[in-house]
Amino acid sequence: MSSDTSRISKRSEFLETTGWGQAEIGWLQQDASTRRYARLVNSSGQTAILMDAPRIEPPPCTPGMSEQERHAAGWNAQSRLAGSRVEAFVLVAKHLQRIGLRPPEIYADDDQNGFILLEDFGENRELARLIEQDPAREHDLYKKAALVLAKLHQAALPDTIEAAGRVWPILSFDAFALRANTDLFADWLPEYDSRVEISEQARAHWDAVRDGLISRTNAFPRVFTLRDYHAENLVYLPGNEIGLLDFQDAVAGWDAWDLAMLTQDARRYVSPETAQLTLRAYLDHTGTSETALTERLAIIGTLNALRITGVFARLIERDRKPKYAAFMTRQQTILARSLQHPATADMAGFIRQIAPFMFEGIS
Repeated sequence: MSSDTSRISKRSEFLETTGWGQAEIGWLQQDASTRRYARLVNSSGQTAILMDAPRIEPPPCTPGMSEQERHAAGWNAQSRLAGSRVEAFVLVAKHLQRIGLRPPEIYADDDQNGFILLEDFGENRELARLIEQDPAREHDLYKKAALVLAKLHQAALPDTIEAAGRVWPILSFDAFALRANTDLFADWLPEYDSRVEISEQARAHWDAVRDGLISRTNAFPRVFTLRDYHAENLVYLPGNEIGLLDFQDAVAGWDAWDLAMLTQDARRYVSPETAQLTLRAYLDHTGTSETALTERLAIIGTLNALRITGVFARLIERDRKPKYAAFMTRQQTILARSLQHPATADMAGFIRQIAPFMFEGIS
């Protein structure tokens, strides 16, 4: 039996056992991961979403893994990503429900074979789609997203999440993971853009300024961090709720990471007014110091912008996905703006040496 045939057979068995074996299956547009999603429609017109996540990715990091072991295990262990482990999605969803947030309901799951049957939040209800249809809603929807983050970050940060006999660790987004992610910039941008050259001497300089930012980041207070919190993964639901998606990679990270993902989005333009309103709503509801948060957002926003720039370059060059080139100019502008803060001066100096074009047009 071929691997494709075997997968179809396992999927059919899962759907039969959950009562959705006769449902129509409509596959949705695939994201950048190895997961696939389908909308199921049964004979009564009810819908659900099937997540198909075969265990084909490198394993995730386990507590106590050494840096050597993580390096050998591959990217998921290095970055502390859940990969294709559906139990991560299920248990993080459970935690979000417990603190009063709105992940999709989990109807059934099979963590050994990699399937989840979950609630359908509906079509074209992502914040990004709603704002495309009516730009006047941007301020209100982003404010709502900020209030969800405030509630998330004010909740206790668990070491593990437990439910129904299963346990998932919430690991720290540590220096090793930050180095691996930030290094995507230095590793892949020269492959994408011939204007960028990083000599051996420049690479040593990069290591020093990168580690300076990471050292400061690791001194910041940690919160439960979703990592991929942006307008494509947030859904406006009836009842004035914000539904959450794509949260399986949650870690012990920082408020500024989620805020940077929300307000510094390469895939869509977020106006300065909206970004400021979002931060103000978050500050008002958490009592966080504006000066401290602004510094954290500059430093962590810089690390994240370096990471995303490298991710896009790798997707284009290694994975042959040219569509990501359309986001590169905006992403580099986001990076240049983060580098305007005094706390990021050393990294700004390095980027001006190897890629001065990034600062063109930045006042």
